[in-house]
Formats: sequence, C-alpha cells, structure tokens
Amino acid sequence: MLGHRPLNAEDYFTIVKRRWWIIGIPTIILPVIAVAATLYIPAQYVSQSSVQIGQQKVSNDLVKSIVTEDINSRLATINQQIASRSSILPIVEKFNLYADQRLTTDDRIALARKNIDIQALATGFARSNGIPGFTIAFTASDAHTAQQVCAEITSLFITANLNNQTDAIGGSTDFIKEQLNNAKTTLDDQDAKMAEFQRKYFGMRPEDEGQNINILNSLNSQLEASTQALARMEQDKSLMESMLASQSTATPATVSPLTQEQQLQSLLSKQADLTQRYGTNHPDVIAIYRQIADLRAKMAHPSSGQASATASAATSGNNSMAVQDQRARIRANDLAIQQERTRQAQINKQIRDYQTRIQSTPQVEEQYKQLTRDTQTSQALYDNLLGKLNQAQMATDLQNRQQGETFSVLDPANLPDNPIYPKRRVFASGGLAGGFALGLLIVALLEYRDTALRNERDIWAFTQLPTLAVIAWSGDVALSSKPSRLKRLFRRNNPKDPLAEARG
Repeated sequence: MLGHRPLNAEDYFTIVKRRWWIIGIPTIILPVIAVAATLYIPAQYVSQSSVQIGQQKVSNDLVKSIVTEDINSRLATINQQIASRSSILPIVEKFNLYADQRLTTDDRIALARKNIDIQALATGFARSNGIPGFTIAFTASDAHTAQQVCAEITSLFITANLNNQTDAIGGSTDFIKEQLNNAKTTLDDQDAKMAEFQRKYFGMRPEDEGQNINILNSLNSQLEASTQALARMEQDKSLMESMLASQSTATPATVSPLTQEQQLQSLLSKQADLTQRYGTNHPDVIAIYRQIADLRAKMAHPSSGQASATASAATSGNNSMAVQDQRARIRANDLAIQQERTRQAQINKQIRDYQTRIQSTPQVEEQYKQLTRDTQTSQALYDNLLGKLNQAQMATDLQNRQQGETFSVLDPANLPDNPIYPKRRVFASGGLAGGFALGLLIVALLEYRDTALRNERDIWAFTQLPTLAVIAWSGDVALSSKPSRLKRLFRRNNPKDPLAEARG
C-alpha cells in the first residue's frame, strides 16, 4: 500500500493495528540481546585525578621567574614527554597492561597512550597566567589498574614539571654565567686599553684641554717675564762692562769731563733701576751709591797732575780693587744670564709640549670617545648580565624552597565504582530504539510490497475508477478452507485472482 497513494492518519493507524506484532517482536527482543551482549563486552573503568597549578608565592616584582613559557605550552610539552615511548613502556610493563589481548609491544604502548586523557580545569575566574589546573584520566579494564596507572601518570607529570623548571633555571644560570665571564674578560680588556690610552696620552685627553690652555697661558707669561729679565741683565752687563773699561783705562790726567758725565748718568740710571728692583739696602745698590759718590768727588776736584808718588800708588791700588769688584759683578751677571737663558729654554720646551697636546686633542678625543663608548658598552653588558645572574640565583633559591609555580595534587586518583562502558541502560535504550526502528522498517517494507485493495481509496488509486458497490465480508466460509495467515500474506503480495484476493 505504501508508495501507491498518499496515506493519512487513519491509514497509519490501520497499518499499526494490523501489523503490531511485527513492530513489537524486535522492540522486545533487541533490548534483551543488547543487555545480554554487555555481559560479554569487557568493562572499562576510568580513574581521574586533579592537579592544581600553584602560583609563585613571591611577587614577580621582587623575583622574576626564569620560566616564562605559557602554561598551556608547557603542559603540551610535558604531555608529549609523558606520551613518549620511554615513559609509557615502563608503565605498560610495570602494570602488565593489555597482556591478555595478544598485542605487540608497540600496539600496547599505542593503546595505553590512547587511554590517557588530559583536560584543563574550567573556572569562571580569569587568570593572567593561564589555567588553574588540569585533570588526568586513564581508562583500563580493571578499576585498581586504572587507579594505579592514573596515580603513576600524575606523579610523572609533577616530576616532569619540576625537572623542566630545574633544567630551565639551571640552563639559564649556566648560560648567564658563561656570558658573564665573557663580558668580564671583554671589560678587563677594555679597562687595560683605557689605562694604556691614559698613560700614552696623559694630559692630552679632552677633559685636560682647559687645564692645558691655562698652563700654556701661564708659561707664556713666565716666558715674557724671563725675556724682560734677560733683557735687563744684558743691559746691566753692558753697563758694568763699560764701567770696567773706564775704570781700567782712566787716569786723573786722561779722563775727560765728558766721559765722567756719561759714567755718572749711567750709574744714576742703574741706581734707579736697582733701587726699584731691590730696594735701598741691597749691596748692589749700596755699591752703586759709593761709585756715584766717588765719581762726583772726582768731578768736583779734578787732578792737577802733581800728586805725589805715594798718592799715585794709593790711587792705583784703589782703582785695582774697584776693577776686581766690577769684574766679579760681571761674572755673577753672566752666570745669572746663563741661568735665565736655561730657564727660558725650559719654558719654551714646555710651551711646545703643551701646544702639541692642545693640537693633538681632536685626534685623541676621537680615539677616546671610541674607547669610552666600547668601555661603557662592555660595562653596561656586564652589569646587565650580573643583574640577570642574581635574578637566576634568586629564582633557583625560590624553586628549591618550593616557593615558585608548582603542580600539586588536588584530588588523588580515585577508585572507580562503576564502569563507564558498557552501560546496560544505554544498551537497553539503544536496543529498544533499534528494535522499534527495525519493526517500523519491516512494516514499511511489507506495506510497500503489499498491493491488496482494502477500501475505496485503494481501488481508486489502483484503477482510477469510481466504486459502484462494495461487497461486505462474508464470514460463512469454512474454516478449513481458510488459508493460513502466512499464506494470505504471500497471496496478498502476489494476487492472481482479484475475487480471491477480495475474499481473502
């Protein structure tokens, strides 16, 4: 009937009423079979533990953690380590997992890896550094085995995290120490270069330029004073040599008044100069006073040429003493001139040295800047690495005291009471739904193949002709001649006589 004409609710009700037993039998049998099948399916137990991720107990502002990787990435890394063959194989062998399934070692490891499940703990509170924790679950055919393996995997997670943090801190500390030693060597080299530079270019550095200019100005002033003093000494020498010449050659009869006047003017000029320089009590000034007085006395009482021999001898003796005194003064003046010239040469040499320093300052400054920049860079790198090493050592101490980020077991692995698979209620529900669906499918198939005409709508759908009359069912047919229900079913599916089909 199905597929030959549209059906309404009355048709469906009629079909169900006529074939209810076809729907009922699978609906009853399949749940029983499904429940019975659970007795032969190996049970699966799940043991689960919860691990809490503890925060660092010391503020990051005080001690920065060396481990900066995101917790999700670290969990993924640890999960890969736990799922490796070297970690799974000891667990498989220790608890003799899947030994009854006749599997190879690699298959047993793959199955154990598949039965491990890691899930992040959900929380309603946001955390700046990731999830608050995670759960570890393991599925096995025995409840005690599932619990033991889950506890073992949890322990591996905690140990792996501790080892990873220790390795990270230790590796960072060793690396920083190595870099710090290299930086210290570089800084020592730069300090040696700086010391050599300062020794080689002493007084020529940029900061010495102002002092060099001041010293050069002072030396120029000293040179000018020395030049003036040397000029005065030269002038005194000329005067004393002229006086010596006059004293050596002059006699009372031969010395003219003009020469005596010139000598007097020269002595007066020398007296004024010496008095200004040394004062009135200096021996040279007193000697000049005496010479002036003697000369004035000679000019006031000129010689008549009639002095006695005794007076002449006395005068000759006096002149000899004056000549010797004058010569001694000339020698002293020569010595002073020589000393002043030596001092002047030294000043000139110093001036040339400081001029060279000042002229070399720009070139020295460029080298000094480069050397200073390299030294400052090396010092900054050394200070930075030293600070990082201190941070790494504090992080190591923090880790050793278990004050950093830690994994702690919040809920240990539980002993499951009931298996998660197979669940008899689920199997029974599935069998019930499957049996009902199978019954409906069989009924639909039978109805689709059924071409029996049972009412006027069937006749119209089959012949497209109106019904003139309906012959009611006659119940006087002998029971012995009545075919069985199964035969009638096949007869309806393959009708040969329309009247027989109508009777049936």
